Amino acid sequence: MDFRTTVERAERLKHLHADHQPLVLPTVWDVWSARTAVAAGFPALTIGSHPLADSRGAEDQEGQTFEEVLAAVRPIIAAVDVPVSVDLESGYGQQPADLVAGLIEAGGVGLNIEDTVHSEGGRVRSTQEHASYVAGLRAAADDAGVPVWVNGRTDLFAHAENPSAVLDEVIERLRALEQAGADSVYPVKIQDNDELLAAVTAAVTVPVNTTAHPVKHDLERFRRLGVGRITYGPLLQIALTDAMKDMLKPWAPSS
Repeated sequence: MDFRTTVERAERLKHLHADHQPLVLPTVWDVWSARTAVAAGFPALTIGSHPLADSRGAEDQEGQTFEEVLAAVRPIIAAVDVPVSVDLESGYGQQPADLVAGLIEAGGVGLNIEDTVHSEGGRVRSTQEHASYVAGLRAAADDAGVPVWVNGRTDLFAHAENPSAVLDEVIERLRALEQAGADSVYPVKIQDNDELLAAVTAAVTVPVNTTAHPVKHDLERFRRLGVGRITYGPLLQIALTDAMKDMLKPWAPSS
């Protein structure tokens, strides 16, 4: 993909976030799923680390190298004519500038970055450390001349025994990510908690991303709660897995 097309797609992704409240970005993992989502009418996509790993027989949580991920996402991005964001987990041990350079070279125009550092035993970055990493991504994208959409994720709710008890810490982290240049923020594992979703959407001015199940969740509910961006994580692939099992079961050999 040439540089001009990459810049145009990045700018289009930014406009889509402004025009859609919320913007739904189906999470895909191969050329077939990407083309199917575009054919269903979606103007942009995300590639999820978990479904991508599953489709390749690898482990999530950085069970693939950055180079392997880039090799996997290039044909997906090239197969569609819409902007594509890529889940880059916690960065695969890369410096922000190298992460952005690889993403842009592959044609990606958005990224998701989380604060659980899988390459270092699953430790969680501090608020300042994660914000600094996001600031580095923002600076690298600016230097490259591509307005890459940065989705800053935090796993603090996911790691907490009582998610409500860490709400203040999460809000502090989300605000720090916003100030560091994140275009949206993503506190995972609260998609079923109206109170926490409403609290975080009220606490920041950038779109808040939530995970959704394409069958079990309701778009209007997320809109009412102020959610600005929706992705599926592994849940679309899981839903299709369930449907495929149901379709195939009558054809399976009797035990």
